[in-house]
Parts: sequence; structure tokens; C-alpha cells
Amino acid sequence: NSFKENEKQLSAGGAIVREGERSNSLYTLLDGWAFRFRSLSDGRRQILNFLLPGDFIGLQERVGEDSPVGVEMITAGRICVFPQGKLWNLFQQQPSLGYDITWLSANAELIVDENLVSVGQRRAMERIGMLLIHLFRRSELLGLTDGDMLRLPLTQQHMADAMGLSLVHTNKSLKRLRDLGLVDWRPGTLRLGN
Repeated sequence: NSFKENEKQLSAGGAIVREGERSNSLYTLLDGWAFRFRSLSDGRRQILNFLLPGDFIGLQERVGEDSPVGVEMITAGRICVFPQGKLWNLFQQQPSLGYDITWLSANAELIVDENLVSVGQRRAMERIGMLLIHLFRRSELLGLTDGDMLRLPLTQQHMADAMGLSLVHTNKSLKRLRDLGLVDWRPGTLRLGN
């Protein structure tokens, strides 16, 4: 609590970190869904990972430099704000909390690694399927699922931008997964089959 600066409510589409701008804060997503992304000069966007409640934001950026990535809310939500400059003091005074922050950062890196494997080696249907299973499992651990159902606020464009696919290919992959009885995604909800 002494490390915490304040809490902020954000609306859907609100920026937590603006791409190309310097931030002197670190954040924890308390409520809602968000995503980390990087834009190309031609306007295309690569979603690096999706953020769920409890995820720590900003540790990947270099202290005192402009952020190469942006972080944006998918839904309305709430973040906890921490001063970046006090991070070293936190590690010194609360080593167990420092370890937890290091673990969160390493876990976030594993998620990005898994996305890279999907984009680089899996076919379109496998990419979308793995993304949805991954998000369902993470949500299940947080108690956000109801049996085989998850309220999933992602659009097909979010999935396409995360998996390096066109919107048309994403749509066809979702239809094929649905036809096979593996995944039933509809705007706002996801049900996993067998």
C-alpha cells in the first residue's frame, strides 16, 4: 500500500501506456481486459499479449525512455498506479514482493513466447484455437469462467492482430473450429467444446 500511488478508472479503448511516450509509472490491472501492442509505420498493429486482472504492466519498458509499445483497455476497467522510480526500494524493502513481481514478468514473457510459436509455426486454425484455449485457461484460474463459458470481450480484429492473420482468415478459422465442435465463439462469449 505504501508503494501504491493511486487507482484509476479507464473506459474501453482508454490508454494505460501510450506508444512512443514516456511513462514514469508501473501498473497492475485490477479489473477489465487490456492488451499490449506495437504499431508499424503503415498503421498495422501487432498485439503482443492480452492482459487480465492481476497482470503487472510496464516492467518491460526501460526506465526513463519512451515506450516502444502501447497498452490499451479492451473493456472498462481499473488500474493501480505505482511510481516507477520506487521499484528498486520495493525490491530492497520487500524481497518477497520483489520476487512476485519478477515471477509475473517472467510469466508474461512465457505468454509472449507462446504467441510467437503460434504465429511462426501453427496454421491459422491452430493459432486461433490455441489463443482461445490459453485465454480460457488463464480466465479459469482467475474465476472468470462459468463452466465451459467465458465472457470474452475480444473482437475478431483483436484475434487477427494477435495471431498475424487477416480478418477474413480469422473468420474462416473460427467458423471451422465451430463446425468441428471445438470452439463456439460469438461476440462477447466463448464456449469450449471437447
